[in-house]
Amino acid sequence: MILSDKQKEFIREAHHRFNLKVGARRCGKTYLDNLYMIPKRIFERKGKDGLYCIFGVSKGTIERNVLQPLRQLYGKDLIGTINSNNIAKIFDEEVYCLGCEKTNQVSKIQGTSIKYAYGDEVAKWNQEVFIMIQASLDKPYSCFDGALNPENQSHWLKKDFLDQVEEKGLDVYVQHYTIFDNPFLSKEFVDNLCKEYEGTVYYDRLILGLWKNAEGIIYRQFADNPSLYIRDEAKDEHGNNINFMIISIGIDYGANQSSTRFICNGITPYFKQVWALDEMKMEGIYSPDILYEKFKDFYNRIKQKYGKVTHAYGDYGALGEILTFGLNRHLQQSGIPLLVQDCVKGRIVDRIELDCQLFGQGKRFILRKCSGLIEAYSEALWNDKVQDERLDDGTTDIDSLDANEYSYFSFYDKFMTNIKGGY
Repeated sequence: MILSDKQKEFIREAHHRFNLKVGARRCGKTYLDNLYMIPKRIFERKGKDGLYCIFGVSKGTIERNVLQPLRQLYGKDLIGTINSNNIAKIFDEEVYCLGCEKTNQVSKIQGTSIKYAYGDEVAKWNQEVFIMIQASLDKPYSCFDGALNPENQSHWLKKDFLDQVEEKGLDVYVQHYTIFDNPFLSKEFVDNLCKEYEGTVYYDRLILGLWKNAEGIIYRQFADNPSLYIRDEAKDEHGNNINFMIISIGIDYGANQSSTRFICNGITPYFKQVWALDEMKMEGIYSPDILYEKFKDFYNRIKQKYGKVTHAYGDYGALGEILTFGLNRHLQQSGIPLLVQDCVKGRIVDRIELDCQLFGQGKRFILRKCSGLIEAYSEALWNDKVQDERLDDGTTDIDSLDANEYSYFSFYDKFMTNIKGGY
């Protein structure tokens, strides 16, 4: 078993109630957990009272980041899948696998004892879930291992937990990583990753492993070099038409500002590239019937140019639910085989990171006719009063960015699987 110096250090020192690795992406944090820490902790506690738990942002991210790598190391006979009761058999032990974005996801184990918990992407969790897990680690042998990428400096995990370790004398071991702590990555890979994140807050967070506040222009890669990403037509370097696996429309309904955006993106096979293909803006006061007709026009325009529209996602909320219901009825009456679903919003910072990674790896393109989206990407700013939020004071076109992200953020896990897999 070949390990880095940092990984060996963690094995020697991580004998505390909480053992956390904080730092860069691809630095070997979760690899060590999958290879050694999770199996070790489970076998140490066999036959003891309490539950085994793996917590992540969602069951999908637990499968992608924890169970799948474990399965590759130890085989499908020893590492099962998550069943309808949120349990996976791991080394012949029942392990609860639960998402932590919302409190109700974990409420089913509230009041129980946890003998071992593993936490994936802890900084993306709801704070109340973390507090609930703390209270469940009530055995003398209870233990929590976790890994995370740092976020902003006022993040609850840093401010209310990590910064309190020394003052309160908490039984916590914290190890910090940069990407340069992983000697097994090729120099070419590291150099490419550094260039891709250069100029963005993600360089500090995901390369240097620092808790860093976001400031200034968000999409620095695009704003500094728009010509790298803007195209006249959806064609490859040989002049051939791009083959899209998914063609999806995102809808941001106008509310107080009385403006609506439709933006269509095409996704290539294996989620390798995303192309912004067309947009439509509706300004001013309009009736739902006009909105429905405009969407139908936009749909037909996309269909005629690119073929079948496979997905559509609309903003939700009181207004969104009513408009989406009416839109779906209108499409059905018009014989259009498309169901508009509620979008997956997720955290804005995750939506932004996905775009920054796609820009950085040269996998994000925008047709020149999408002038509103081009302007929105060029001018978007971080909110200097609310960390990891976009400035939304009417000075920039947030509606276009929202509609754009709604069209493909439902596929976030698939994009991240492709991105983390390399180049």
